[in-house]
Amino acid sequence: MEVSPRDTAQILTPALLLDVDVLEQNLAITLQRLGGNPDRWRPHVKTAKLLSTMQRMVARGIFHFKCATTLELATACAAGAQDVLLAFPAMGARIRRVKEIAAQYPAVSISVLVESQEQLGTVAESAIGAFVDINPGMDRTGLDQARAEKVAELVEAIQAGGIRFRGLHYYDGHHRQLDLRQRQAAAFAGYDQLMLLAARCRPEEVITSGTPALPCALAYPGFLGAQFVHRVSAGTVVYNDTTSLAQLSGWGYQPAVMVLASVISHPAPDRITCDAGHKTVSADAGDPVCSVFNHPALIPLHPSEEHLPLQVPVGATAPALGDWLYLIPKHVCPTVNNFDHVLLVSGGKIVGMERVTARGREAPLKGIP
Repeated sequence: MEVSPRDTAQILTPALLLDVDVLEQNLAITLQRLGGNPDRWRPHVKTAKLLSTMQRMVARGIFHFKCATTLELATACAAGAQDVLLAFPAMGARIRRVKEIAAQYPAVSISVLVESQEQLGTVAESAIGAFVDINPGMDRTGLDQARAEKVAELVEAIQAGGIRFRGLHYYDGHHRQLDLRQRQAAAFAGYDQLMLLAARCRPEEVITSGTPALPCALAYPGFLGAQFVHRVSAGTVVYNDTTSLAQLSGWGYQPAVMVLASVISHPAPDRITCDAGHKTVSADAGDPVCSVFNHPALIPLHPSEEHLPLQVPVGATAPALGDWLYLIPKHVCPTVNNFDHVLLVSGGKIVGMERVTARGREAPLKGIP
């Protein structure tokens, strides 16, 4: 993704770069893995964030999306989505805002997650559908997958309340073993239980699998020819990061997003520092927070807010003050969320700049200056 020096000379670093050619390649690889059927994909747009990225996905026939915030929901609807799931408990003012967005985009099928009958009153007497959130052992949200009776009772309550029961949501994001055989064995055990729930509840759709479990879901025989529509919700694969590239090694994915940083200090003979601390490259996935595309020997150390020190190994040449570093994040999703703007790159040249449309959240109150 390295950009010509003429284009980088005026860039205020740190800057977020998106190579749209690589993005398109990543989309094509994912669709190929899905047998060329975009209807099997409900990508989580917490990674994509950009209106233009979602529009590129829609142009490829991807019409079903998943999101976590109302700003992402509104952006996906504006991009041309036909069906969006807000995969986050929607209560209080959040469900009110979901209803407002649904009224603004009446042609879009919008759904929310539920795990309790107490949440059903929030979507009753509306066009909003409901997916039952199943806890596959991640213990973040949802009903325990072993409590089949409780799941069935909730489905019955949804239908009795006149709410459209859309299906089951099953995010098995805790299966992250680097060894794919171990990851697949753990995922398959959960899918076996999920199939029992589906047989009892008869959902329209079953959603599984973020990026780590994507190969597991695609290899699971039970999802092929099922009585429900099965969709995967991998989102990181549109841009990729060092984590997803390791988890999906050999799939042909490339990093579409990098952070352009500048070397700002040589505090010691074997150390340099660049202007990309954890307010730039997310540190939530642990150290090292990134790799350096154009200087792979450099070892990123623990960042502070605005500084990222890097170890220069023995025998390696340290970049000079002012040199550019192209950083591949360890976790791309929150890294994209750190930026207000992204520079669009094609053919090694900057071709545009865009606001990171769904960054952050909507205003908590309306009508206040």
